[in-house]
Amino acid sequence: MAAPPLLLLAALLLLLPAAARPAPARVFSVADYGAAGDGSRYDTAAIQAAVDACAAAGGGRVLLPAPGDYLTATVRLRSGVVLDVAPGARLLGGTRQRDYPPESRRWYVVLAENTTGAGVTGGGEINGQGGAFVVTPSAQKNIMVSWNATGDCLGDECRPRLVGFINSKDVAVHDITLNQPALWCLHLVRCDNSVIRNVSIYGDFNTPNNDGIDIEDSNNTIITDCHIDTGDDAICPKSSTGPVYNLTATNCWIRTKSCAIKFGSASFFNFEKLLFDNITIVDSHRGLGMQIRDGGNVSDVTFSNIKMRTRYYHPSWWGRAEPIYITTCPRHPDSKEGTISDVRFINISSVSENGVFLAGSKHGLLRNLKFQNVDLTYKRWTNYTGGLYDYRPGCQKMVKHRTGGMMLEHISGLEVDNVRMRWSRGSLEGWDVNPLLFRPSTIDGLSFHDWQSLDVQ
Repeated sequence: MAAPPLLLLAALLLLLPAAARPAPARVFSVADYGAAGDGSRYDTAAIQAAVDACAAAGGGRVLLPAPGDYLTATVRLRSGVVLDVAPGARLLGGTRQRDYPPESRRWYVVLAENTTGAGVTGGGEINGQGGAFVVTPSAQKNIMVSWNATGDCLGDECRPRLVGFINSKDVAVHDITLNQPALWCLHLVRCDNSVIRNVSIYGDFNTPNNDGIDIEDSNNTIITDCHIDTGDDAICPKSSTGPVYNLTATNCWIRTKSCAIKFGSASFFNFEKLLFDNITIVDSHRGLGMQIRDGGNVSDVTFSNIKMRTRYYHPSWWGRAEPIYITTCPRHPDSKEGTISDVRFINISSVSENGVFLAGSKHGLLRNLKFQNVDLTYKRWTNYTGGLYDYRPGCQKMVKHRTGGMMLEHISGLEVDNVRMRWSRGSLEGWDVNPLLFRPSTIDGLSFHDWQSLDVQ
């Protein structure tokens, strides 16, 4: 009987000369560089020394051994260096402004800039100590620290992120827990060829702007087998200085007080060739969303095999419980209007407190949308006020409106194939209970095949 392929490969490797065999990655323990790991003394110098030594040796792993709590200011990764936080170890982000560089764009606990082959792994935890940034706790929405005095940033988003890769290639983040970010959790900026796998993200559910994964101006990205439970947007492609293309997200579980998957609202450049497949969304304010506000265009996007449950939260959070929310409109009266085209929703099921919201604008149409094998169940179980459509940011903001199964405006080409709308009438007080709401003058190219609207108990 022939040897199994893996055994055969192992045998062949043993026959190779020693010089031809892959060398094991070198390991640099931060303990060897003086890290205390007691959670009270700063270990920044020891961790950075291990990173620099690892890079000088040609790359490898920088180990934070367990047990240990390693308090640090910003740590800068280098090319070829993978930060390895062992199970039972934690890297704790400092909570003082002086723990971070002068420029707010570099405010990260872990930062890799202009690197190739840098990453984070290990099975342990990176913790931003986000609770220390809460000024006033609130079940509605926390009031957060803002370091506006720097003059380098403004508003309530002036606080540090957790992990960032900027202008980097071959990024690898896997088998790690990212916990309690003060602002965004994992941020890719102008990166290429990134893999994010088996990452667990936990943010305070009442903290604004603690996004899960932000993919900004970055391309050829894979996100798989991730668990995201946070207050703000969970997976969020943004195009601020360049396009976003070839993004795939699969096999993820998401809960958020904002939008589970959201394009924008920073949308100055195009989004192309994105796939979201086999995703579960639980008790989120929105499910699948696009907020195109700055003139960029969206094309060739597929959402498939997605189950979700969306509900109302306080209206201070963007969203009104829409399972699907696709919008384009100008952020300001003089802003350019982008278009959204060739978007497919395949094998989708939802239970939601609001209907599907598809709203283009006069010069930013929605084109060629397809719904295939979609099951939408509508019911109410919270006490928040309905009858509102939320266009924020910008545009018309909050608008009083009848609530229906689908609201349509400024669309050219919508195909509906095997779609079921199910109405739990006993819990729909205040609804129009109308399957479709639209102004005919703004719509053309509608196609309905095997579409039903049904009452359920």
